[in-house]
Amino acid sequence: MSKPPFEQIVTEHGPLVLRVVRAVLGPHDAEDAWSETFLAALRAYPELPDDSNVEAWLVTVAHRKAIDVTRGNTRRPAPAGELPERAGRTGRPEDWDPDLWRALRALPERQRHAVAYHYLAGLPYAEIAALTGGSTDAARRAAADGMRTLRRTYPADPADPEGRTHQERRLGRTTAPATDTTGVPTP
Repeated sequence: MSKPPFEQIVTEHGPLVLRVVRAVLGPHDAEDAWSETFLAALRAYPELPDDSNVEAWLVTVAHRKAIDVTRGNTRRPAPAGELPERAGRTGRPEDWDPDLWRALRALPERQRHAVAYHYLAGLPYAEIAALTGGSTDAARRAAADGMRTLRRTYPADPADPEGRTHQERRLGRTTAPATDTTGVPTP
């Protein structure tokens, strides 16, 4: 079996790689990391064995490019202030939910990577452990802890008519405590 043309690889796996680097790096650095991932992959693609898991290979390349971007960012001076992110109006894949990014950015690095690689890229925990270092159990724990934190901290679900967070909806809670007729919260 021969390998498909590289253009087909980009078409099939490009959106997945973009989602992963966005989750790991955020919306500002993701496109550069995506481009660097596919440039590096293009150079290495001829030597890739025919029976390789291309998706896992691309996520590995993206992981390494994300590390490069993170290291590069630590060498640059920090900006004085942060501009507010605006929600996109075009419906393109580049549009980003700033609330989700803030919730992801608040996660510890290992948890953010485990969530991105498992829930966005669909990698098994053994491959995540190989990418990030550590054991399969540690990768599983980091992904579970990250998702638990996201469920608690990610803002209200827009589909919920009561405006509850994902965690509140799951637990059956309302956003405001119940009050009696005098306006005093009830236990």
